[in-house]
Amino acid sequence: MTTLSSRLRMAGLAACAALALAGCNATDSEVARKANKPLTPEMVSLLAKKDMAPSTPILVRIYKQESELEVWKVTSEGRYALLKTYPICRWSGELGPKVGTGDRQAPEGFYTITPGQMNPNSSYYLAFNLGFPNAYDKAYGRTGDFLMVHGDCSSSGCYAMTDDQISEIFSLARESFAGGQRAFQVQAYPFRMTAKNLARYRNNPNMAFWRNLKQGSDHFEVTRQEPKVSVCNRTYVFDATPAPGRSFEASQACPPYQVPEQIASAVSAKQRSDDAQMAALATTSPVAPVKTGADGGMHPVFLAKLKERETGQLSYTEAPGRLPEYVNPPKETPAKLQADALMRADDGDGAPATTGSTGAAAAPAAAAPGAPAKPQPVVTAAAKPAAASATGTLNGSSPAVNTTTFSR
Repeated sequence: MTTLSSRLRMAGLAACAALALAGCNATDSEVARKANKPLTPEMVSLLAKKDMAPSTPILVRIYKQESELEVWKVTSEGRYALLKTYPICRWSGELGPKVGTGDRQAPEGFYTITPGQMNPNSSYYLAFNLGFPNAYDKAYGRTGDFLMVHGDCSSSGCYAMTDDQISEIFSLARESFAGGQRAFQVQAYPFRMTAKNLARYRNNPNMAFWRNLKQGSDHFEVTRQEPKVSVCNRTYVFDATPAPGRSFEASQACPPYQVPEQIASAVSAKQRSDDAQMAALATTSPVAPVKTGADGGMHPVFLAKLKERETGQLSYTEAPGRLPEYVNPPKETPAKLQADALMRADDGDGAPATTGSTGAAAAPAAAAPGAPAKPQPVVTAAAKPAAASATGTLNGSSPAVNTTTFSR
């Protein structure tokens, strides 16, 4: 009976999302056209090649420094795998979290996207709202609104794609919602959570925050399941269940809680390995600047197209979508050039390709071939998030697609 009830509920959710889009069609044919654009034959073929169905859940990972957005989907085996990597056309601000309205910072953290946050009426072609500030952000008094992933390659605190890119991402999300996914997770990072990157930024004042983000990244890497995200003691905790009768409160001390043993053990092993690498690299790796003054970034594939426009010399670089005439690159400052040089020097150690092409996910570290079995729990001490300390030598109801016209 429980299974039947769950199936009926999911079918109802999908119907509500479909009805919301049909409502767009009745009032605005252009909005409906964009919101209901079918997946391309190329994307359908890619899904089949990677053993994914259009209806399976998605998860999004964003990396500022590399200017890349990844879409992951669940395969027939029930675990997430990388579907496609999209070069980000423009993001604004510096590496680090968004703190207040007007700081032009693009958010970092873990965000939940429901159908109601999808905006087919966006002034930037199509968009979805990240839901900033989340519980973690609110615990620190952070402010800001309408922080989006959208099209038009123009950013003021957002992650901007080309119209073609956001159209495909929007369609993938729509199909997953129609398949029964109630919300998808966005993991926004300053950079890929490699030992080399963390060693490079070891003196950054945001390091404690980034180490906390890495815990969530590690949970995903070792399980290839969406980590359950909670906040207590103004800290993210992952895949945690509080003691009976207790709950997580973002600004309050953490209660005793349990993390499945198999997950906790795999994460701990990964963190020990990463910490050892970071400690070794810290003795030789140059320190990246804290501030670059560049106001964000742009993927090299788009920088090449802007250079081509400026000089008239063909770069023979294929860009995924058209760049509007008003798009400008980030400011080239000495600190920005230094940071870029550091990244190029470390290319090959978990660094992304510079073409924005699709690729298969690497094998997860310390993970079983299938979904984790029901493990024995690990009980943490009260008020101390699991694996939250910085070890090593470094510092430590029915959904509906939103048809409201937002400011983005």
